[in-house]
Amino acid sequence: MRALNFLFIFIICLGLVLFSLQNTNLATVQLIEGVEVQAPIAIELIIATGFGAFLAWIFSLWSRLQRTLANREASRQLRQQEKRIQELETNLQKQLNDYQNSLETQQKTLIPTVEVLTHTPEVLSKEQPADGVVG
Repeated sequence: MRALNFLFIFIICLGLVLFSLQNTNLATVQLIEGVEVQAPIAIELIIATGFGAFLAWIFSLWSRLQRTLANREASRQLRQQEKRIQELETNLQKQLNDYQNSLETQQKTLIPTVEVLTHTPEVLSKEQPADGVVG
C-alpha cells in the first residue's frame, strides 16, 4: 500500500513539475477585495497544491486522533467489563462454596438423626415380637 501511495504522489508531483515548466505566464489572484497578487501560474499552482496537501494532513491527524480516542474509550470499557466479570465469577464461586458448606452441614446433622432413629429401642421392639420368639 505504501508503494502505491508513493507512486501516486510521485505521478502527481511529476505532472505538477511538467505543468509548471510549460506555464510561466503571470496571472493575477485576488485574495481579498483590494489585495491582488501577480505571480506565475506555476508558483500559484504549487502554492495551492501545498495548501491542499497541508489541509489533507491536518484532516488525517484529526481522523487519527478521533480513532485513537475511540479505541481508548473502547479499551477502557473492555477493562471495566473484564473486571466486572472477574468480580461476578469470584462472587459466584464464594456463593457456591457457601452453598456446598451449607449442604455438608445439613447432611452431617441429618445423618446422625437418621442413625439414631433407626437404632432406637422402640424401633427394635417393633421389629421383634413381644414374646421374644423370632419367626
